[in-house]
Amino acid sequence: MEKRADTDHDIHDLLARRWSARVFSGASVTPAQLGSLLEAARWAASCFNEQPWRFVVALRDDADALERLLGCLNEKNRAWASQAGALAISVAATTFAHNQKPNRYAWHDVGQAAAQLALQATALGLAAHQMAGFDAAKAREVLGIPEGFEPVAAIAIGAPGSLDRVPDDVRAREQAPRVRKALSEVAFAGAWGAPLPLTPR
Repeated sequence: MEKRADTDHDIHDLLARRWSARVFSGASVTPAQLGSLLEAARWAASCFNEQPWRFVVALRDDADALERLLGCLNEKNRAWASQAGALAISVAATTFAHNQKPNRYAWHDVGQAAAQLALQATALGLAAHQMAGFDAAKAREVLGIPEGFEPVAAIAIGAPGSLDRVPDDVRAREQAPRVRKALSEVAFAGAWGAPLPLTPR
């Protein structure tokens, strides 16, 4: 299934095709695909080139690891993410390595890395769905995440699956139109609230 963004301005096709699918085929993500996804994340920009992102990943073929990560998700997310080809928890290093001061940009930078991972997934014909619905404390415990690092989000990755195999509520969410706030609500010219002179396509 494809859900292209209906944009007001022209954007790259890869960006228009990226979306957070909830229906996966059950096929495993291959090691080569995983390497490509993580390589895309690795080359994200970051403050002072700190690269504060870390990813704890479980491929579908590793049943024990997959079960540990699934156990960190809330019940609703676990129901559909159980069919993903891989699961990951993104993690932020909370201090700068060069001076040990707090890195308030770490979460921003982890988000950039995760966004590049999601775009690479789209380029490979996969989908990546990032989730807030997980237990960060449990993830720290069962995945052995040390002090100085904070779990940020869970990510389900895999080949899109058929809507015929999912409950009605999930099917309805998958088929609902994609919506975004208008640019006039989120971008301003020089001062808060001032309109930008944009011309829709």
